[in-house]
Amino acid sequence: MSKDSKTPKDTHYANLRRAHRDQKRERGELPPASPFRKKPAGDWKAPPQPTDTVWLYGIHTIKATVANPARKILRLMVTQNALARLELGETDGLPFPVEIVAPHDIDKLVGPDAIHQGALVEARPLPVRKLDSLKDKPLILVLDQVTDPHNVGAILRSAVAFDAGALVTTERHSPTESGVMAKSASGALELIPYIQITNLADALEELHQLGFQTIGLDSEGPEPLEQTFSGSKIALVLGAEGKGLRQKTRATCKALARLDMPGAIKSLNVSNAAAIALYAARSHIKA
Repeated sequence: MSKDSKTPKDTHYANLRRAHRDQKRERGELPPASPFRKKPAGDWKAPPQPTDTVWLYGIHTIKATVANPARKILRLMVTQNALARLELGETDGLPFPVEIVAPHDIDKLVGPDAIHQGALVEARPLPVRKLDSLKDKPLILVLDQVTDPHNVGAILRSAVAFDAGALVTTERHSPTESGVMAKSASGALELIPYIQITNLADALEELHQLGFQTIGLDSEGPEPLEQTFSGSKIALVLGAEGKGLRQKTRATCKALARLDMPGAIKSLNVSNAAAIALYAARSHIKA
């Protein structure tokens, strides 16, 4: 049967299937579209966005965003199904406008591959935080040019799980706030300071002045991580996958340490390495 010879019944069932897929995408049950899938005519292009706003999406992300008093929300775009899942109560009482939309309205903003689950907020970036605000924190993470927002989001989630005081990154070669990073963090972006600095070596020296022992994770470190800890304030420094810590960073850290792995694989994804290092550091701090 040709496309032009479809009956009203065929069209009806096609629409039902399409609606069913949309509902599954809202619930996050469908994976992102394959990058090799044929795109429809007029491939999606990101629309212009003001530089002082971010688009954040996903049910867990939106719940955390709304609950964060430091976050200024400009509007919420949401489907009826997602609005029920957000459990926000009466929308008339919210301090931002709520727009009821269809899933494809959000697709137009963030792309058809984003698993937005039918909810998106337009918001201001979080307030800038300084390193001296960390002086009373016993444990922080520092990233040396980790560029993948999925990895950084996963690290944020682990950092919150182990009660780290902040995640510090460089302004260059590091992701800024985005829907991808926030979705990967599953709400953690709203729960921990994400501090971006200009010069990492200078930032490490400032952390030394604040009393932190900076420990760089390095596969060739002279001692296992758990034997390297000293003092009550720890800053774990991790480098990008592949190239690891830069030479200047290695030279500035107070110590270098390795994660001993007895198995056949001797390297880990940076987000997994961060989780293990956080667990070890938290055990030291509690001891």
